[in-house]
Amino acid sequence: MKFTLSWLYDHLDTQATLEEICAKLNQIGLEVESVENRGAAIEPFLTARILDAQPHPNADRLQVCRVDAGPGFQDVQVVCGAPNARKGLAVIFAKPGTYVPGLDITIKEGKIRGEASGGMLCSLRELGLGEESNGIAELPEDTLPGQSYADFAGLDDVVIDIAITPNRGDALGVRGIARDLAAAGLGTLRPWLAETVEGKFESPVVWDISYPEACPWVLGRTIRGVKNGPSPEWLQRKLESIGLRPISALVDITNYFCFDLGRPLHVFDAAKIAGGKLTICRGEGEQFRALDGQDYTVGPEDCVIADQAGVQSLAGIMGGEATGATAETTDVFVECALFDAVKIALSARRVGVSSDSSYRFERGVDPALPVSALEAVTRLIIELCGGEASEVVSAGEPPAWQRDATLRFARVRDLGGLDVPADESVDLLEKLGFEVQERTNTQVRVSVPSWRNDIAQKPVLAQSEGIPVDVAAKAAEGVATIESESDLVEEVLRLKGLDAVPAVPLPSVVVVPEAALTPRQVRLALARRFLAARGLTETVGFSFVSHEEAERFGGAPESLRLLNPIASDLDQMRPTPMINLLAAVKHNSARGWGNLGLFEVGPAFAENGQQPVVAGVRSGHTARYPGQAGQPVSLWAAKADALELLQQLGVTPDAISTTTDAPGWYHPGRSGVLRQGSKNVLAYFGELHPSLLQAEGIDVPVVGFELMPDTVPDPKRKKKAAPRLSAFQPVRRDFAFVVARDVPGEKLLRAVRGAERQLVADVSLFDVYEGPHVPEGHRSIGVEVTLQPMDKSLTDAELEAVSEKIVAAVTKATGATLR
Repeated sequence: MKFTLSWLYDHLDTQATLEEICAKLNQIGLEVESVENRGAAIEPFLTARILDAQPHPNADRLQVCRVDAGPGFQDVQVVCGAPNARKGLAVIFAKPGTYVPGLDITIKEGKIRGEASGGMLCSLRELGLGEESNGIAELPEDTLPGQSYADFAGLDDVVIDIAITPNRGDALGVRGIARDLAAAGLGTLRPWLAETVEGKFESPVVWDISYPEACPWVLGRTIRGVKNGPSPEWLQRKLESIGLRPISALVDITNYFCFDLGRPLHVFDAAKIAGGKLTICRGEGEQFRALDGQDYTVGPEDCVIADQAGVQSLAGIMGGEATGATAETTDVFVECALFDAVKIALSARRVGVSSDSSYRFERGVDPALPVSALEAVTRLIIELCGGEASEVVSAGEPPAWQRDATLRFARVRDLGGLDVPADESVDLLEKLGFEVQERTNTQVRVSVPSWRNDIAQKPVLAQSEGIPVDVAAKAAEGVATIESESDLVEEVLRLKGLDAVPAVPLPSVVVVPEAALTPRQVRLALARRFLAARGLTETVGFSFVSHEEAERFGGAPESLRLLNPIASDLDQMRPTPMINLLAAVKHNSARGWGNLGLFEVGPAFAENGQQPVVAGVRSGHTARYPGQAGQPVSLWAAKADALELLQQLGVTPDAISTTTDAPGWYHPGRSGVLRQGSKNVLAYFGELHPSLLQAEGIDVPVVGFELMPDTVPDPKRKKKAAPRLSAFQPVRRDFAFVVARDVPGEKLLRAVRGAERQLVADVSLFDVYEGPHVPEGHRSIGVEVTLQPMDKSLTDAELEAVSEKIVAAVTKATGATLR
């Protein structure tokens, strides 16, 4: 909401400075967003008069002028090239040292073609105020030299822009802002009374309402014999100062009251209204052209104003071009209506247009103002445009807006934290327009002013909720009572100043609420953060894929086929997010970006339901380094991603076993399954099957993993003892076992771990060999065992004993022999 200081002074009698006004606005909840002093840049420019103008002796297009610019500059020589410079002309003068914003220069004394020049005569374009370029600005003949041009042109008025919260529709008018400042002690609200304009004849245009839910009451009157044209300078300046473009006197007057009183109005060209009647009704799918030149289609939920020819206005939002006032308009019909805030807001969103009018109706306008507003606009139209007014015509009835609210004085302290005396609380409310109805020592009941739509409004409980009417009415009454008292507490506090509320520390004992996220949600969030930290980029794909793609991943049942897909190639619910990741790899590798790391957290669908899956892929080659070529991505990278993520989710490495029965879309000899126990599958990993990559058109190596977070057991709530640190150096021993080829390496590793649990801290596989010196059908598996003594260093004998236990355990479990 923008307004100027001079406009504010029309309603507020105050001696407060700009700084005090802005500080008070912030204090009472009308936050100042910006303060613009439009005259600051042109303050140094002066009004002046050309005393004499002679041709320049050394230039055909220049003149040497003697200029009177007031005290200190009463006879200054200025060289000017403007064709309209002449003796006696009132002009704008820039003295030396003045910055000219339109030219981005600073004026200096000097000589132009041999003649001294002590300033500059300016055009409005050079001041940054217009597009004039055919010469210097010409001021009125009676202009006195030596005035600041900013003061002379009325451009010294400061523009203040404040933020309005949705509940403060009353602050969308300058008078409403002035009322709040006066109540806060920053001056006195000037009286405002609209004088009645006597009707001279019956209005040839009348109202009818067939949509009372959207418009309960409407007023209007005809003014004939008007002369439309440019509005006076004072009105144009007010509108231009807040960013509105003056159009014509009739339109500018309605815009003025929209911002002055917060009261939207509209004028129709009465001669263009067909049938002599305007009807407020529902739209019927018609299309009409609005004043902005756009065509809009209105439906049955939209409130429109129509005559016999059709829709002439989208009610409360924008008028129609067909009945708009023009320069030829001689008779107008003025509309002043009350529209339902919710219906206006919904219509504005449906048609995709917002106006100053709809912005105010959406937030609530004063239901008691229409009569006075219509009289005020009528008087100003007659004053500026002439003519005579008809009698007022109306339809509907004024709504019953009268309501009361009660404030218990103790609630200001208990709810607001500031102890305000009862008399002061009542005084503050009265300054805001609340009238005392009844008062006791403990509370006061006040009537709410018509312009405060946000206080003591009863909520509406729909009958479709199954609530009996009488119960709903009592519930609404109770809610309104509680909320209205809170509203009154807020009014007292904001006028006192929220900065006056003492700071209160939080209680020493703070109850920590229960976690808002479930373990499953925590797992998914943790997976996202962890995989991103490992260098993978998150993607989000459709849950729909093509039937053919789903078949390649073993999951295309007819029960999960879409009957009405959004696209022909998105007709199947996906069995795994891996499909989307491969599509991303294909898309990027075809454009030269084959080295990727991607992941997605999303649902996978099967006939028995859906489950979340964390899937990731790595494609292409590793980075090259001096002396080392890039290597194709390997299954070990995918396994590491899956294992590290499982550990982040609380699964210990000792609890994980690996099997080779990965799904068919993985390479059968270069993939695996991570399990906990024999049945609980935690994740798949490995290289993607070459035939699958070929079918997808991917020509770079791809490895990936799929982790099922729902199969990850919830972490135990037992407190774990802090790990015991040893002061003794660990001992590492390598063992190579010859074992049958069909014996899983995981079985051998488990046997090593279980041989001496007190000493074996870690076991890792470092070699698998088949070839010469190894029997047919067997292979050599090399493992590194880390022994960590806790109480003393190990002797050679103890190390040999541990080694023998390890060999014996492996031989017993797998039939392997030490190589």
